[in-house]
Amino acid sequence: MAVVMNMTVRRPSFSALLTRLRDRSPGLGASLLGGVIAAGLGLGCFSVLVMALWVSSPYPDSGPGGALHLAAALWLLAHGVELVRIHTLSGVPAPVGVTPLLLLVVPALLVYRGAREAVDAPDGAGADAPPVRARTAWTGVVTGYLGVGGCVALYASGGELRPVWGWVAVCLPLLATGAAGAGVWTAYGRPREPLPSLVRVLPGAVRRLLSGRDTRVRWGTAVRASLAGTVVFFGGGTTLLAVSLVGHGDATRASFLQLTAGWTGRCAVLLLCVCLVPNAAVWSASYAVGPGFALGAGHLVNPLASDRAPFLPPFPLLAAVPVNGPGTPVNWLAGAAVPVAAGVTVAWFVVKRTAERQWTTGRTAGVVTLAALLCGLLLAALAGLAGGPMGVSGLTRFGPVWWQTGTATAVWLVGVGVPTALAVRKWRGWGIASLAAWLGLGSTTTAENRTEENGTEESRTAKRRTAERRTAERRAAKRRTAEKRTADRRAEKRRRAERRAAEKQAAKRQRAEAAERRTTEKRTGERSEPSTPVASAAPLPGQGGGDTFEEWYEALPAEPYPVPPVRPFPAPPADPYGGPSAEHREAPAARHPYAPLSAEPGTPPSAAPLPDPWQDEVARRAGWEALREVSEPGDGVGGS
Repeated sequence: MAVVMNMTVRRPSFSALLTRLRDRSPGLGASLLGGVIAAGLGLGCFSVLVMALWVSSPYPDSGPGGALHLAAALWLLAHGVELVRIHTLSGVPAPVGVTPLLLLVVPALLVYRGAREAVDAPDGAGADAPPVRARTAWTGVVTGYLGVGGCVALYASGGELRPVWGWVAVCLPLLATGAAGAGVWTAYGRPREPLPSLVRVLPGAVRRLLSGRDTRVRWGTAVRASLAGTVVFFGGGTTLLAVSLVGHGDATRASFLQLTAGWTGRCAVLLLCVCLVPNAAVWSASYAVGPGFALGAGHLVNPLASDRAPFLPPFPLLAAVPVNGPGTPVNWLAGAAVPVAAGVTVAWFVVKRTAERQWTTGRTAGVVTLAALLCGLLLAALAGLAGGPMGVSGLTRFGPVWWQTGTATAVWLVGVGVPTALAVRKWRGWGIASLAAWLGLGSTTTAENRTEENGTEESRTAKRRTAERRTAERRAAKRRTAEKRTADRRAEKRRRAERRAAEKQAAKRQRAEAAERRTTEKRTGERSEPSTPVASAAPLPGQGGGDTFEEWYEALPAEPYPVPPVRPFPAPPADPYGGPSAEHREAPAARHPYAPLSAEPGTPPSAAPLPDPWQDEVARRAGWEALREVSEPGDGVGGS
């Protein structure tokens, strides 16, 4: 029997399960919606751009369906997904794997912003409502974004450019999780607590390498130095690209005009060149560190030699490639200047923290090496995204090789950064004499120099403490500023929600009152009028329908204005012809305010009411007219 009861128990509905899940994880629905909106905005941007070019094209080779398929494929390509072009002249599908790095910024920023906004308390929450949990916000944004991404990949599979599902399964989750994690971390004020928890996931040997004194400071310094070195490499590559484009100006202009003749096509080519400028900058940085880049299988371009493929299509950015032949001293100097500047920058960032923390020579060299490795990893990732296949056969290798670029970058930074950091550390710590002795050009072993070194040590300790205190104050001020901004943003959102709720309640109340009034009118069959109507608006007797008197009578207030006392008529003068005097004559009786109009002035009103209702209404109206004449200034007898 118990088994039968368990099998026949009614299962909870799907809506009840959703409600229970929402109650357990508040903010999950808003986070899902944020991820969907982020994906929709990115896809909408690409769709608008492609449709605008399709509409303005004088000879489009496909309909609006083909344009939308192309927009979906470009959206996937912006995430790093490799595409395959089905229809080719040779009949062999050709891969397209070069991701425009400028397009990569669009989805990354949208996911980052959506995750940061998902942390705020949901609408309708109270003033003291806590923010959404980091795990809930991150999960919701990533799930919503990946759901839309899967649908876009399915739709793009029916077009001419089709995505490779292996790349879809790797690139979409990688970008969504990384950007959403950065957004949630920023919304919580960039706390440092999650970083040690990530270190615990690593293997034991790596964890022991990362542990030790000043681990957080060393890693923070290395990360900042590596980012600075990456910026220098990117800026140096952009400079080399600009100089080469100016030097090959005629070839660049000829290739731009050769591609298309219409203004629509030229605008499209110009837009494509702008999107590929970051790629060309990374290619130039790889050229500067030594490995260079490939323009087809077996055709490499580096500072030592340039071997361009013979059948490259005309393109403005490809016109900046050096001509075929061995490299010149100009190419060598241009290639060496960029990594040397990056190495000096990394060393300067590390030495600046070395003076504050009083690191030893080995620790300083270790931090520079760690920064070089991190910068090499960043350049390798950028090189992998900036290059890829552009076809089959000779175009299977197009762009820099990622592992060669990363290795060469790390070697350059270690070779330039470590000696520079140690030399600057000696010079800043003990002066030029100690630097000369360290280089083997002198000796500083006297007692005076030792006393000088002790005083310098004390001053360095005081400086280090001052720097630590200032750093703590800056961090505290930055944390307070972030908390204040978060609180202001939540308060503004809460005020908007309260204002919208008040407006909704007011509108709901007005609709309820209107509905109640309509119900009352339908039930009574009469339209409601104001409680005190204007007297002049009342119909005259005998006008309108048969219920005119009853309606006018019901419209009168329940208690009319008080009737002022009527003064008696003055006594007439004495009759000169011998009539009775004023003392023997009786004063005429005051006229009753509700007496009929046909009554004589001296006739007293009858005690009984008038039997005729029409005459009674006429008397009532006459009384109201008399009261109006008395109460209104400037009219009637009492007016002036």
